[in-house]
Amino acid sequence: MRFLAHLSLAAPFVNAASLYSSGAGRSPLAARTTISNPPATSSSSTVPDFSAAWDAAYAKAKVAVAKMSLTDKVTLTTGTGLGAGTCSGNIPAISSINFPGLCLEDGPMAMRPANFSTVFPAGVNTAATFNRQLIRARGVALGAEFAGKGVNVAFGPSVQIARTPTGGRSWEGFGADPFLSGEAGYETILGMQSSKVQANVKHFLGKYQEFARFSESSDIDDRTAHEIYGHPFMRAVMAGVSSVMCAENRVNGTYSCGNDEIQNKLLRKEWGFRGYVLSDFLANRATSDAVNGLDMSLPGNAAQVTIPVSSAYIDPVNSYFGSTLASAVTNGTVPASQLDAMVTRILAGWYLLNQDNGQFTGPQYTKDVRADHATVARQVAAASHILLKNTKNALPLTKAKLGNGILVAGSDARAPSSLWLISAYVGALNDGTLAMGWGSGAGTLTTLAAPLDSLTTKAQADGTTISAALDDWNPAAAAAAAVGKSAALVFIKSASGEGHIRAQLNSRCRSNISAWNNGDNMVKAVAAVNPNTIVIIHSVGTIDMEAWINNPNVSAVVLAGIPGQESGNALVDVLYGTVNPSGRLPYTIAKQLSDYPAQVNHGTGDINGLFSIPYSEKLLVDYRHFDAKNITPRFEFGYGLSYTYFSYSALTITRSIQPLGSTLGTKWLAGLTVPGASSSTAAWSVFHTPIVTVKFNLKNTGIYAGSEIPQLYLHFPSSAGEPPSVLKAFDSIKLNPGQNTTVTLTLTAHSFSVWDTVGQGWKRPSGQFTLHVGASSRDFRLYGVVPTN
Repeated sequence: MRFLAHLSLAAPFVNAASLYSSGAGRSPLAARTTISNPPATSSSSTVPDFSAAWDAAYAKAKVAVAKMSLTDKVTLTTGTGLGAGTCSGNIPAISSINFPGLCLEDGPMAMRPANFSTVFPAGVNTAATFNRQLIRARGVALGAEFAGKGVNVAFGPSVQIARTPTGGRSWEGFGADPFLSGEAGYETILGMQSSKVQANVKHFLGKYQEFARFSESSDIDDRTAHEIYGHPFMRAVMAGVSSVMCAENRVNGTYSCGNDEIQNKLLRKEWGFRGYVLSDFLANRATSDAVNGLDMSLPGNAAQVTIPVSSAYIDPVNSYFGSTLASAVTNGTVPASQLDAMVTRILAGWYLLNQDNGQFTGPQYTKDVRADHATVARQVAAASHILLKNTKNALPLTKAKLGNGILVAGSDARAPSSLWLISAYVGALNDGTLAMGWGSGAGTLTTLAAPLDSLTTKAQADGTTISAALDDWNPAAAAAAAVGKSAALVFIKSASGEGHIRAQLNSRCRSNISAWNNGDNMVKAVAAVNPNTIVIIHSVGTIDMEAWINNPNVSAVVLAGIPGQESGNALVDVLYGTVNPSGRLPYTIAKQLSDYPAQVNHGTGDINGLFSIPYSEKLLVDYRHFDAKNITPRFEFGYGLSYTYFSYSALTITRSIQPLGSTLGTKWLAGLTVPGASSSTAAWSVFHTPIVTVKFNLKNTGIYAGSEIPQLYLHFPSSAGEPPSVLKAFDSIKLNPGQNTTVTLTLTAHSFSVWDTVGQGWKRPSGQFTLHVGASSRDFRLYGVVPTN
């Protein structure tokens, strides 16, 4: 639905002639001399100036490099191999520079292989909060745990776009939209690195499915690479990320870790990345990768490989770096200056985080580093729960509503039989509630609040009777138990994970988007006898609910996602109204799998057969495709209900009092292409400084306190060739009943730009821009025109 509001006429973009007469122009943020002092969270896009911190780190690194032998330098670039060290990745100590080595470890939602650490909500849940403060807080806590365990480099965050609805590891990332993914990655990195652990953003570039990840080529055109898949990585560079992980796949025919176009030209030259590139495990394919942008090869010594890998694509004996790299430098195949640059970048990342201060003395995996982080995990998890349906006053639950008791149905409600087994198999066992996907992006559960346990504790405190029917394959028993209950809570799930593990006929990526374990039949059976059937979904992504979503006895649906260790506690917070649900969909839920613009590509069917995946949908990813093709989804991107109601009014659009004021700004305002070189560095801060301010009134008109997620969607002129609607701003606003506030969202020059493939830079298209502000990508409440002349 589109609700149009009266627009207070906006001031046009400032013209080029006024730039110099006004003397305006916002200067970059004050220089950050340390990475541990990031800017505060803000809905305004900014470019923190970390150049002073990088300069200091490089100065130290160059002094150290001058003292190193060829063997020392090669040692720094090459891991010790799988199983040859405490950590997942290990760089040996180098005595000549008093370097204690590096411990590199998984993963993006927890420190994977160690007890006494917190398993936070996954990336996809974190994005569903649309809350920068919570995303930053999670990053701070996550970084503190890695640093506390003695880990130098954390493999995360993942900012891979959920291109396909069944992609195996999409849940590690932040959903299907590049802007949302970029903001979530940016805040996560600032948080992690403020805790003095090196963040490692991944996987660069084109890793958007798990099937045949060593064999496929992601064929992405230049514009799509910049506007969709590259954008989150550009934001990571703005956040000062110390390292980037290249992927196992090829990009446009060339393996990512040896791809000069994306590593040297895009990442370093265009975006101004000053850190180092390390390989995903076994993704280093040639010694020549060293001249094409790769700095560190992991795991390094391939002789330590203990998992089956085809010899056609992975050398099972020799590392492409190590002694092979040393020989290449000696014979001139790899210039000595190139090796020096690689080593300098790696050491600069170490110095950037002040890891030379003696704090990192080696891994301490048995140390308890959780502190009060369960509180953060619970807050993020609760804020990520998405209320998809709520009828008959079903939610929130109250003691008064539950006089005849509660039934809990489905195995997804119960605790796993063994936390150790779930963690050892990194989530792949089909046993109990789904708190995380499987693979290296998962975590080790020291504790887990299973939904049934948390619900039982709450019911007992209220004096409410509670019973359970947990056999997924006996829906008749669940239906019998549901008769007469005040509420029947049915739990269903769907999981996926990394390529080397298979679960429930799902190899790597999901085979479909159906509920596992007879879930649809369980819902239908219970709903046939209980008019207050509440469905709770634990899923790595979209799920098909067409078999029962319109059943009038299905009174409420909560998408809990994969919320980590505080799963049950966060769910109780939401179901009982301690927390008003404010999660919003970070992807579209379609009515059928074929409605999505892209699917997992199985190529030749032979995992060792090289094949290409054309990204033929180009810019039309997720909701952009649904909008462009006029396809009605089940639930659109950005959708989510609340227990209260919000009204939007009084939209105004004005020019910022600090307009563009530089040579770059002048060219851009004139409609000329601005070269892309170093487009994310502090020198380009004017390009990412707010130039348009959008304000409106937001009021809580309901009876509960709650948070609304206002979203701004920009509509480009037809000349731009952009999708119909593009998310460009959002915020999370908490209001008490009857309270109202003025919300401010901002847009930058970059917000209004498209990538010019001919001019190789950013350009403002000619024509009229309009925008909507609303509660989702299809629930527009306010409309405005942004004049361009």
